[in-house]
Amino acid sequence: MSTLGRSGVRVGPLGLGAAVIGNLYTEVPDQQAHDTVAAAWQQGIRYFDTAPHYGLGLSERRLGEALRAYDRDSYALSTKVGRRLEPAAGTGDDLAHGFAVPDTHRRVWDFTGDGIRRTLEASLDRLGLDRVDVVYLHDPDDHAEQAFREGYPALEGLRSEGVVGAIGVGMNQTAMLTRFVRDTDVDVVLCAGRYTLLDQSALADLLPAAEERGVSVVIGGAFNSGLLADPKPDATYDYAQAPDGLLSRALRLKSLAEQHGSTLRAAALAFCAAHPAVASVLVGARSAAEIADAARQFAAPVPAAFWQELRDTGLLPPDAPVPTEERP
Repeated sequence: MSTLGRSGVRVGPLGLGAAVIGNLYTEVPDQQAHDTVAAAWQQGIRYFDTAPHYGLGLSERRLGEALRAYDRDSYALSTKVGRRLEPAAGTGDDLAHGFAVPDTHRRVWDFTGDGIRRTLEASLDRLGLDRVDVVYLHDPDDHAEQAFREGYPALEGLRSEGVVGAIGVGMNQTAMLTRFVRDTDVDVVLCAGRYTLLDQSALADLLPAAEERGVSVVIGGAFNSGLLADPKPDATYDYAQAPDGLLSRALRLKSLAEQHGSTLRAAALAFCAAHPAVASVLVGARSAAEIADAARQFAAPVPAAFWQELRDTGLLPPDAPVPTEERP
C-alpha cells in the first residue's frame, strides 16, 4: 500500500477505474457492473476511482451500490469535480461524450468554490456514502485560471475541514499537472495516458517534479484506451482509432513480450508501476473476467531481458525506470 503524499490516504498498487461501468462506449448491464466491482475486491483491489462525467453519474451510482457491501474503512474511493451535472430534457443518448446512457443531464464546467462543493455533495448522494477519500479537479485544461484561483482553494478548504483526505488533479496532459505539483499543495495527481509503453512524456516534467515535491502519481490509461491491451486495426488510442504508426509499434511490443514469455498487458502495467513516484495504476474493466485478467497480468513478473531489449532497440528511453522481476 502507498500513502498519497502527506495525506494519510492509502491506496493499493492496482486500482479499478470505473468509467467503463458507466457505460463507456457500450452498455454494461447492472449485474455485470456489480460483479465487476465484486471481482475487483476478490482480487485484492482496494482503490476505486469514478467521476460524475462517467455515464452522467451512472458510474458513481453503480460503484457506490457495490461498495456498500464492504467496510467503509477498508478501501479508498476517489471522485472528481469540475463538471457539474444539471438535469436536461434530453430525448437521445450521450454517445457524443462516449457514454451509452440517456442524455438526462448536461455537463456544466464549473471550477468555482460553490460549484466544487455542490458537485461533491451530488456525488456523495449518488454514491450513497458519507465521504470520499480523494477529490480530483477533472480536466481543467481550458479553465486554468478558475481552477487555480477558485477550484484549488476550495479543495484545500475541504481537506482542512476533514471532508476529504487527499486532493489532486486528473488530466490527460503533463504540463498543467506539473504546474499544480510545483505551485500548490496537492497530495496526488492522476495522469492518464502520458506514461505508458507508447508515451513517456511524463518523464520530462511531471514525474521528476512529483518525486521532488513528495506528490504521489496515479496512472490512468495504462493501455492508452485499448491499443496496448489488444493491438489490432480497429483498436483505440486516446479514445480514437489508433494511427497506423502506433499500431505497428504496439504490435512490435506485443511480439517482443511474447518472445520473452510474457504478454503486452503484463508489460504495460508493470512499466507504469515501476516508477518510484507512482502510487497506483488504474485499470478499467467491463466484466469480472476482465478485472481478474488485469490482476493476473499485474502480478506476473516480466523478464529483465525484455526491458533490456526495449532499451537496446530504442523502444524505451534509457532513463525510464523498469521493474525487477520480483513484484511487491
